[in-house]
This record gives sequence, C-alpha cells and structure tokens, in this order.
Amino acid sequence: MSHASDIKPVSYLKANAAEVLRDLSEQRRPLIITQNGEARAVMQDIASYEETQETLALLKILALGSREIEMGEVTPVADVATRLRAKRVRD
Repeated sequence: MSHASDIKPVSYLKANAAEVLRDLSEQRRPLIITQNGEARAVMQDIASYEETQETLALLKILALGSREIEMGEVTPVADVATRLRAKRVRD
C-alpha cells in the first residue's frame, strides 16, 4: 500500500484544513504531515483513532493475561464458577 498521497507538508494543512479534515473522515486513512521535508506528525479521523485505542487496550489485556499465565497466576475455571455460584446464592 503506497502512502505517497497521504503525505502533505504543514503548509498544505494550513491552507486546506477543512478539506484535510473532510478527507480524513471519508477515506479513513492517516495523513503524514511533514515540516522541512521530514515527517513530524500523523493525523487520523476520530473514529479510526478510537478503534486504534480500543485495539491497543485489548492487546494490553492479552499481554497482561499471558504474563499472568507465565507466572502461574491462574485460577481453574471450575473454581471461578464455584465462587460465582456461591456469590449469587448469597446476594
């Protein structure tokens, strides 16, 4: 996938902010902003940003779970089910 059309100088952003925002929402592709020929920032629409944050949160949960498994910090599912059933009876 080529990102050549997704790279714009900061001067383009300044002159075409409304168009850039519209394109970000419609295309749902990030835009790389350059300054003096060097990449300085990445812009993306809010929906894509939120999806990325949710994905990162899920990956973090998976990594934490894997670490707990490696460390032996696990509880058999039968024990958890028994505790939940006992709690439901008390409540």
